[in-house]
Amino acid sequence: MWIHTPVFYEDMEAISSADFIPWERLVNKTFFITGGTGLIGSTLISALLYASQKKKLNIKIIALVRDLPKAKEKFAEQLHETRGLSFVQGSVETLPRIDAPIDYIIHGASQTASKAFVEQPVETIQTAIYGTNNVLRLAQKKQVQSFVYLSSMEVYGHPERGHKVTEDEIGALSPLDVRNSYPLSKILCESLCCAYVKEYHVPATILRLTQTFGPGVQENDKRIFAEFGRCIKEKRDIVLKTKGETERSYLYTADAVTAILCVLLKGTPGRAYNAANEETYCSIAQMAKMIAEENGIQVRFDLQDESLCVYPKPLYMDLDTRRLKALEWNTVRGGGVTEMYKRTFCM
Repeated sequence: MWIHTPVFYEDMEAISSADFIPWERLVNKTFFITGGTGLIGSTLISALLYASQKKKLNIKIIALVRDLPKAKEKFAEQLHETRGLSFVQGSVETLPRIDAPIDYIIHGASQTASKAFVEQPVETIQTAIYGTNNVLRLAQKKQVQSFVYLSSMEVYGHPERGHKVTEDEIGALSPLDVRNSYPLSKILCESLCCAYVKEYHVPATILRLTQTFGPGVQENDKRIFAEFGRCIKEKRDIVLKTKGETERSYLYTADAVTAILCVLLKGTPGRAYNAANEETYCSIAQMAKMIAEENGIQVRFDLQDESLCVYPKPLYMDLDTRRLKALEWNTVRGGGVTEMYKRTFCM
């Protein structure tokens, strides 16, 4: 077995034991995965290799990576234990030639830093559009059995508070706001997927993920959950600059992996599926108070002048996951926000 933390081992076991995933369909199959060194992508690759070894599936994975030394370091233990993983160096914008046969594609490569959406909106859009088109063309050429595009809850814009958001709704997003370079490009990529389904019969499905976290979150991650995690580890109070009114559900990385595989193997081409753990729905302030109480720290408010505030307005993103659950998907780790924090930050 690979030498990882107990939490990693438990997550890999939970994923490989998910009985709603038809693992037998993955025997001797080859995956092409983009975004493999990211949080979700690296968990996905590790889980597939783990399940392959445990269930004797003989899965092969080709991961597209920009930084080859970084990828080899990140997956050093997996490369030592299995021959199922190989890398292709390059980018989705200028996709290198791939001669090997491919059965399944999971496209997760994307700009993910909110700061870049504003400071590099052109590159954010180009990576999304050019990259997704290139990967869809590869899927067409290889005649893949299934394709999953990892989209985002941000395509829903700003739903009203108390409204359950289904996959048939798309929010109103102004193209004049450069921050919308990310959600608008995601929407267009979803449209590209559906266009390839209709015109070229590429079996593309879409998974709209809520904010996802778990073991492997980078120390310098700027998202609010990561800052809360740093506060816990350093035993310092959580300081909120706003009232923390934004409400959303969250998703644990292991559950994101099972959602991806469930949609890959059971989803309907041209359809979108929400992925979230609805049990975790809460406001940022509520989440802060829950984990602060659990860890013996305090929550303090240092509210900024609203007229000068650089923080986004409150968001209410209550995703409806009935369509995904109709594919028999369910969380494999369970638990609420505090359990996610315990596992992510090894508290």
